[in-house]
Amino acid sequence: MASNNNYFIYNAFIINEGKIFRGDVLIQKGKITEVFKERSAIADVCIDNDTVFIDATDLYLMPGVIDTHVHFREPGLTHKATFLSESKAAIAGGVTSVMDMPNTIPQTITIADWKEKVELAKDKMFTNYAFYIAATNSNIDEIKAIDSKKVGGIKLFLGSSTGNMLLNNDAVLEQLLQLKTVPIVVHSEDESIIKANTEKMTAIYGENIPIEKHPEIRSEEACLLSSEKIIKLARQYHSKVHILHISTAKELALFSKTYANISGEICVAYLYFDDSMYRQLGTKMKCNPAFKKVEDRNELIEALSDGRILTVASDHAPHTLEEKNNSYLKAPSGLPMVQHILPLMLELYHQKQIKLQTIVEKMCHAPARLFQIEKRGFIKEDYYADLVLVNMNQSSTITTDSLFYQCAWSPFENKKLHTTIEKTFVNGVLAYDNGKFITKPTGKPLYFNR
Repeated sequence: MASNNNYFIYNAFIINEGKIFRGDVLIQKGKITEVFKERSAIADVCIDNDTVFIDATDLYLMPGVIDTHVHFREPGLTHKATFLSESKAAIAGGVTSVMDMPNTIPQTITIADWKEKVELAKDKMFTNYAFYIAATNSNIDEIKAIDSKKVGGIKLFLGSSTGNMLLNNDAVLEQLLQLKTVPIVVHSEDESIIKANTEKMTAIYGENIPIEKHPEIRSEEACLLSSEKIIKLARQYHSKVHILHISTAKELALFSKTYANISGEICVAYLYFDDSMYRQLGTKMKCNPAFKKVEDRNELIEALSDGRILTVASDHAPHTLEEKNNSYLKAPSGLPMVQHILPLMLELYHQKQIKLQTIVEKMCHAPARLFQIEKRGFIKEDYYADLVLVNMNQSSTITTDSLFYQCAWSPFENKKLHTTIEKTFVNGVLAYDNGKFITKPTGKPLYFNR
């Protein structure tokens, strides 16, 4: 595919800021220069000779998805995934920007580590990108020194940490909540409850704990107690805190419009899986927090539309099949998801469980607002042209051959989809077009208006 910076997308159904309307979008030099409602008179539009015209009749045009929760595994874990492979999978699924978590090797816990990661990602990312820094019990000075316009946010591991990233010093936690430089995102599970539950199950089953016990080990109680604690402290210090991958109905009751700085994220897999499916998928389905009951899953779907949940993300966390096929205690937690989060959300639309406008709000607009991302997440003049063209009436099936993940598996294999991602633009370049990719990645670092 050849690179081009000028496109005129016409006759699309545009989904943006709570509305759906037929219109056209002009892209020039990487940005949206004009948005036309209804059919524009193409002859009256100032278009360069090298502009490519794209007929979007019967297609839907939306902002590119901003996935604020991915684990692309680089550096140090590139046998699982790389920036190149996972960002390629992302644009095939309509994701144009990602924010990558700090649990790599080395862990991203210093400014130097963060800078090295940014440099490593250069020219390797099909998506735009930003990186979190993890707070630990001992790196408060590093956290104070971050550049708020470049660092995506601070990650708190209150449970399920790797290495030394478990933050269990309450005094440090309270210091962090008072900084208010960048958003704080939280993995919220109580580690002491998880440890006690694991010891209990080990006493009964030894090394052969059944995977069905995962939601009893990483229990509703562990999630709720941890979320209650961090939200109470955040309200006390008026801090901006975003709770990641909510998995229980009881946690949803903690979110209220009264506290605008406290928000929650749902990851797409929790809208499809529940504890009745562990027997079928085994350790392939193991992730943290655990999938809970079908009643929790149904409540999470409802929470997307009634305002209790702010954003939708993937928690894309690839592991090799060999790693996942281990016994319960040895199998790592995490699912490869980024290629299919938008098509899977659109399945909920086809099932009449969510509106298209809500999907765009939760996956594009709200992440951009929450993290104050500069000129992305909306179809607006002078915004970067990160856009996705979707065919709502073309079915496909998720197969091993259709995956672009390096790990080459998905928990959704053999699932039929009723929507196809046709084209993905990143910074005004057609980076993905019906199964074909641009040769050179066009992703850029994200910047933040803070």
